[in-house]
Amino acid sequence: MPNVESVIHIAAPPDAVYAVAKDVEKFPEFLPDVESVKIIERNGPRVVSEWVGVVREFNRTIRWTEQDDWDDAARRCLFRATKGDWDRYQGEWTFDPEDSGTRVRLALDFEINVPLIGPLIRRVLAKLVKNNCDRMLAAIRGRVESGAGGDQG
Repeated sequence: MPNVESVIHIAAPPDAVYAVAKDVEKFPEFLPDVESVKIIERNGPRVVSEWVGVVREFNRTIRWTEQDDWDDAARRCLFRATKGDWDRYQGEWTFDPEDSGTRVRLALDFEINVPLIGPLIRRVLAKLVKNNCDRMLAAIRGRVESGAGGDQG
């Protein structure tokens, strides 16, 4: 199963960065590969949401339901798809103080079975997912550093 990891430094306090990442409903405002995110349940630290993503390279949308378990004290999130187009989609966000800012790490294990694709296309998919994770972190950095971040809390 492919595993990707993206890391970025953001020149803002960890709590500010964490707040933007936690506000997933606003992702479509600044992430072009996210068409929509709808929260369907909030239960303490657990948030369940429905996502629609766009894979422009294949002219395809993907849909999934995701469960996020947010740990505000540790500024950490464990997430996983509970249904949808991903056969496996799970990972972790971490937000740690570093050099007067925040080190954000996004680790993702995924599997998506598309009929009749071979090893070459699987490698292309892994690269696309990695590039998407990198773009997501860069977009969050842009949003935070521009002052357009989400609400605290």
